[in-house]
Amino acid sequence: MKAVHFLVASVFLALASSLASASDPSPLQDFCVAINDTKNVVFVNGKFCKDPKLATPNDFFFSGLNNPRNTENQVGSTVTPVNVAQIPGLNTLGISLARIDFAPYGGLNPPHTHPRATEILLVQEGTLYVGFVTSNPENKLFTKVLNKGDVFVFPVGLIHFQFNIGKTKAVAIAALSSQNPGVITIANAVFGSNPAINPDVLSKAFQLDQNVVKSLQKKFWWDNN
Repeated sequence: MKAVHFLVASVFLALASSLASASDPSPLQDFCVAINDTKNVVFVNGKFCKDPKLATPNDFFFSGLNNPRNTENQVGSTVTPVNVAQIPGLNTLGISLARIDFAPYGGLNPPHTHPRATEILLVQEGTLYVGFVTSNPENKLFTKVLNKGDVFVFPVGLIHFQFNIGKTKAVAIAALSSQNPGVITIANAVFGSNPAINPDVLSKAFQLDQNVVKSLQKKFWWDNN
């Protein structure tokens, strides 16, 4: 009987150990260039892979991140992503970039999350007020004012934002720990979902009058990302 108990305990510990160390698998080849053509290819980590013999330098290249972007929109910012959609060679490599342009005072990258990535932000130009909020129940806010050359980290999955408090435009470069980090802009997701969330749900969740909820739903139909 002791032997049975020992065997059960050993199996349980083995399973617990495997769960605790679970993570995305490391690449088993030099690269896996993403391709949309599904003929004679292998599906890996959300993308099909090109035959490595057919890969070219352009599969690992993106140009133009130095170019300023137009920030004349509702929030005064524009995000230029450089992920696996722009560089097919990023597939399976677990990393990506983004450039964020901010209009002078008031340019905002609204509260959002990246469900699959931690973000590290480098300010190239201007002054940004940035922050993130921890998960329930603390919901603690961490904020910092960043100037040119400063760096700040936003932990994976947490709601965060960047706001230009300077009188001139601002530019930041973000590096993310995923080839496709994803983004959920909170206001857009809650009030601009398609189809719309029942106003009764949002009215109770946010403790708002239903007319206010309906007004917000009309404002958040657009997508800034």
